[in-house]
Amino acid sequence: MTTVMRRSTRMAQEFDEGEWYMEFQISNRMRGMKPSIIREILKQMSDPELISFAGGNPAADSFPAADIARFSAELLENDPVGVLQYSVTEGVPAAREAVRKFANRHDEVVKDNDDLILVSGSQQILDFVTKCLCNEGDVVAVENPAFLGAFLSFRCYGAKLVGVSMEEDGVDLTELEKVFSANPKPRFFYCIPNFQNPTGRTMSAEKRKAVYELSVKYGVPILEDDPYGELRISGQPVAPIKSLDITGNVIYAASFSKIMCPGMRLAYCVCDKALMKSLVIAKQGSDVHTNVWSQRICAQLLTRTDMDRHIEEIRQIYREKAEYMMRLLDEKCPQIRYVRPEGGMFLWGTLPDGIDMQEFVKRCLERKLAVVPGNAFLVDETQPCQNFRMNFSTPTKANIEKGVEIMAAVLAEMDR
Repeated sequence: MTTVMRRSTRMAQEFDEGEWYMEFQISNRMRGMKPSIIREILKQMSDPELISFAGGNPAADSFPAADIARFSAELLENDPVGVLQYSVTEGVPAAREAVRKFANRHDEVVKDNDDLILVSGSQQILDFVTKCLCNEGDVVAVENPAFLGAFLSFRCYGAKLVGVSMEEDGVDLTELEKVFSANPKPRFFYCIPNFQNPTGRTMSAEKRKAVYELSVKYGVPILEDDPYGELRISGQPVAPIKSLDITGNVIYAASFSKIMCPGMRLAYCVCDKALMKSLVIAKQGSDVHTNVWSQRICAQLLTRTDMDRHIEEIRQIYREKAEYMMRLLDEKCPQIRYVRPEGGMFLWGTLPDGIDMQEFVKRCLERKLAVVPGNAFLVDETQPCQNFRMNFSTPTKANIEKGVEIMAAVLAEMDR
């Protein structure tokens, strides 16, 4: 024991003197990766005065907390081992069946030749699909701009991103066909058809059909990410691209984070059974299976509560917040143009040409308002950009008003 103490003391002295310290050799794949700018901004949320339009958190009053507490207590009392023990990789059978019925209640998303897996958040789907379909250096086609968390997943596997411009009703089909027909062709095409993050745009039914037909024509799979599809606040629903799929081309990703709660980290992926075999192996090498408690609670919520009514209550919360933010922007910041979304969580603002976007974001942050610079969502962040993203689901109405007033003051200051 004395010898060990002496050695420890001597080693500590050497560390203090800086003679030696471990240097980790980061892999080539990860060395150039940068953290999510949104997560970096949110680290400042410990400041109680900071108003955040930057994140994408659901409204706290939308969580079915009472039902979750009730079902959790019941499960732990009546079946503690079933909740606390290991389970199968694909997901708890009863939960998978409940999710399958939920997914198919309006449109046929899960077809006869498809399988369904429950995963730890939809980000894991992006990770597994890339892991299974991409080798380092392969091309992935993406909407541009698009969800930066997806870019992070794809780049972690060494994929090269090729952006396809957005139009008012979705991706530019002419550009998409050029990318699909190029050599090498993409390993898959990533898109968010419903209330796209960050632009809030919705892909039209006609364009969804055309995207699917191009996918079949050129043999490029579609990764359809649908985390916001249940959050429609206006307009008519548009069927998922997956509902058109009769060839197994479409991989569908959906999340319960926005309609239950994000802390459960529960999402589901639907795809052709042949690909699912690889996804299951990828999950076994990652986390074995998804949190059993979350799956069991999800099954209870889907089978014992009126989920459609709950979702409509969430829509009403977001409808009021979105309309409130847009009305204030029209009144106090008429210089800012924005996409009027039919749902989701975000407004995509565009500043006048004379206003430097990065300086605008910086000055807002100095006044305790966080927004996300639009270039963070571009494949090439160095491209000129006048856009920024605002979240309306998280802040209270009082903070929405304060935040818009801060933007108005910053614009007045910069427009002198």
